Amino acid sequence: MNQEPTQLVASVRQFGIQLSATPRGARLARLLAVEQLRSWGLDHLAEPAAQIVAELAANAVTHGRVPGRDFRVALFVVEATLRIEITDTRGDRLPVAAGGCGLRIVEGLAREWGVRLGPVPRKTVWAELALP
Repeated sequence: MNQEPTQLVASVRQFGIQLSATPRGARLARLLAVEQLRSWGLDHLAEPAAQIVAELAANAVTHGRVPGRDFRVALFVVEATLRIEITDTRGDRLPVAAGGCGLRIVEGLAREWGVRLGPVPRKTVWAELALP
C-alpha cells in the first residue's frame, strides 16, 4: 500500500534589502516596501506599511546610523500577518515610544511592535500588521 505523507504547506513571502544609512536610503526603503506589497497583491496595506517603514527607517538613519554601515529592511508575510523589520548597527541605542512622534505613529498603526537585540552590534525594530 502506497501512502503519501501529509504535508503542511505554509505560504511565506519575504523581501529584504540592505540600503545606505542616509535619508535617501530611508526614502528608498519606503518606496521599495510599497512596490513589493503591491506586487504581492496587498495594496490595502501599502499606506500603513509605508508609514511604518518610513518612521522606522528614519529612526535607523537618524539614531541608529554608524558611518560606513548600512541598514536593512525586511518584509515577511506569514499566514495572516505582515511583519516589517528594520535592522541597524546601533544596538546600544534602543527606541523609546515616549521619545517622539514617530514611534507613537507606529504604535497606532501596528497590531504590535518591539525590538530584538543581536547579533552584536545590531538591533531590529519590528512591527506587525494584520492581514484582513
